Amino acid sequence: MPIIVVALVAVLTADVLLLVQPRTPRVPPRQGQAAATAPAQARSSPGQALVAESGPAPEVKPLGTLHKPNLFVVTRKPFTTKLLEKVARLRGVRALELADAASITLDGKRVQTLAVDPSTFRAYTPKVTAASDALWKNVASGDVAVSFVLGNDGGLSLHSRVSGPTGPLRIGAYATTGFGAVDAVVSKRTGRGLGLPRDNALIVSAPKADSTKLRDALLKVLPKGTQVAMVNPVLPPARKQARVWAAGALVSAQQITVALKAAASKLGRPYVWGAEGPDTFDCSGLVQWAYAQAGVKMPRVTHQQWVAGPQVPLSQAQPGDLIFWRSDPTNPGYISHVAIYWGNGKMIQAPRTGDVVKFSPVHTRNLAGVVRVSPALAARVR
Repeated sequence: MPIIVVALVAVLTADVLLLVQPRTPRVPPRQGQAAATAPAQARSSPGQALVAESGPAPEVKPLGTLHKPNLFVVTRKPFTTKLLEKVARLRGVRALELADAASITLDGKRVQTLAVDPSTFRAYTPKVTAASDALWKNVASGDVAVSFVLGNDGGLSLHSRVSGPTGPLRIGAYATTGFGAVDAVVSKRTGRGLGLPRDNALIVSAPKADSTKLRDALLKVLPKGTQVAMVNPVLPPARKQARVWAAGALVSAQQITVALKAAASKLGRPYVWGAEGPDTFDCSGLVQWAYAQAGVKMPRVTHQQWVAGPQVPLSQAQPGDLIFWRSDPTNPGYISHVAIYWGNGKMIQAPRTGDVVKFSPVHTRNLAGVVRVSPALAARVR
């Protein structure tokens, strides 16, 4: 049996890192198909298409009631009917959705992937994504839908065919599902062809249950080795109250200096999606690497770094603070980009495929906010 390794984000959000190696399918890829790496693509404008055009495609069921996902479960073995019934009986559980989960190589990148039923899984995605019949028809027909960041910043353009585990896969849509580290979605039929394990993931919607308590309850009824991550967690009011930050709880001036010098030492190095340095970086990889040089253990991806300290107004930003944006039209609430504030209205960032680490003026379009790093809090985010 393959081993499932899961990384959890503690604090306000969580992700599952799926390191399952898919089984090698018995059927080889069709002959004569050559994969092409997509060219870099400019950052999407609001009117830019998010779904590739296609011909006749399998029908998918109309969108019904939306279900906000609150917990994401990964098991070592497939879910059985008995296990699903146990989960469904837990207090607060409103809806469940099975999926297949694993990490696959896509366009030379390790990408956390879900194989789903397009007709039913769509109801657990953000409204913009859920409402697109064309998107889910493309997934049903065999395309892969990739997250907006992987597609747009990672250089995977719509309609392009990129290398997959068994041959080329067409990029049929941009769709950030909101499951954090999951950056690609295919149909279950396609997933089975790629060798993904069956029914090893479960999405739980429990909008009125304390997510922490429900997570504990799930771990009690599910087999040993099960991992449960909180997604859109429901927390009691006391845990949402503002925190008073004591002196010394935030990053020090010396640490800021080291981190800024480290980031500046990488000016001109190319952006590569998923890269963590020391020679190539994506936006959050640059943040993580620079702060590591100052002895600060930062989480890996943007929405994790968003909870690595208290928020401060942009007008009060100081060098070393992190600036975040929400520029994903498929999931408007998602944190999709981060940069390090340099001072005097400038920031240092790794923008997107085809660009390099560089200084840029701070802009406020789609600004999510500014975070001042707390080393202790950042170290607890997984």
